[in-house]
Amino acid sequence: MYADYPKPTDHEFALYQELIKRRLGIFLPSHKKPLLCNRLNKRLFARQVDDFGSYFQLINHIDEESELKLALELITTNETYFFREPKHFDYLQREVLSQHNGLSKFRVWSAASSSGEEPYSIAMLLDDRCKGPWEIMASDINSQMLDHAGEGIYIDSRTKGIPSEYRQRYCLKGIGKFEGQLRIIPKIRQSVSFKKINLIESVPDIGLFDLIFLRNVMIYFDLDTQIDVLNNVRRSLKPDGLLYLSHSESLQGVSDDFLLVKPAIYRIANSRQ
Repeated sequence: MYADYPKPTDHEFALYQELIKRRLGIFLPSHKKPLLCNRLNKRLFARQVDDFGSYFQLINHIDEESELKLALELITTNETYFFREPKHFDYLQREVLSQHNGLSKFRVWSAASSSGEEPYSIAMLLDDRCKGPWEIMASDINSQMLDHAGEGIYIDSRTKGIPSEYRQRYCLKGIGKFEGQLRIIPKIRQSVSFKKINLIESVPDIGLFDLIFLRNVMIYFDLDTQIDVLNNVRRSLKPDGLLYLSHSESLQGVSDDFLLVKPAIYRIANSRQ
């Protein structure tokens, strides 16, 4: 359907790079040009423009803020899945929740929740293993992803990471026209609050958290932006709380304020060890 649309030229791609960096703090490397093309081709078709240069002019028009927002959301949509990086959840269960006394509310922030698989995975584990009350806040910059996450509906092939016991307890199997889909049960959906937050800006007053998942975020930023994001997020982490990155990320050369506890798991350096 979109095969006849041209690819962005190097100059056009540079314009999108600068726009994404300025608006979102994300650096889009050159090898992501096919991604830009695939994500935006349908918008070129919908708006009946002939090339990426014309579309760039369109989204920068004062009356096209909604189209600009849509374009940015399409570009930054990331794929995720349930119980990603299982060792993180094993550590949460064995080392963190086992030591939680249940007297205070255990708070978790999924800071780049995308379509919701991460916060719902955490919610299932907390419902099963956490002593006392708990709370999960999930945030993302992409409004469409937040809306999708709130629905809690996923095609079955995207839920393979859910343990069979949790699948039976926390998922509803679709029938009829919903066959091949699962929906997270209301109890778990209602335990997660979703909020739009841009991590390169000052984080609103959301309180302090025992655990912050910041996985697969830092890899999209240059060093200066990584430092800014880390400083913004740190303000919401309890002194003895834990920060989770992905296994492809590291704070080496980014910050000396955190100590490595386990692979991709950090604690503030001046906290207890």
